Amino acid sequence: MIGKYVIEKAKDEKFYFNLKAANGQVILTSAMYTAKASAQNGIESIQKNSTSDDNYERKESKNSQPYFLLKALNQQIIGNSQMYSSAAAMEAGIASIKHNGPSTTVEDLTN
Repeated sequence: MIGKYVIEKAKDEKFYFNLKAANGQVILTSAMYTAKASAQNGIESIQKNSTSDDNYERKESKNSQPYFLLKALNQQIIGNSQMYSSAAAMEAGIASIKHNGPSTTVEDLTN
């Protein structure tokens, strides 16, 4: 089973999406977009870029929690992960994005 993208609208009227694993867990959150079409383009970018390890930038927060950024080929950030408890958990998160990222299922909650 593969996950899905869920497009939502924030209180400030901006659009964003989450990539959710098949179990419903959010595994990647997008940036905020002023237009829904831009969020849809972000989804397309993740579908194209999520399988290549070169597009993941592994980082560490100020309190030493691992997380990662997913970047497009132009190095623009197209999504960021949650904070993880360990590097191994972060790598499992990246593996989940690689598996679920190509999903073509999109749920639009903005209508």
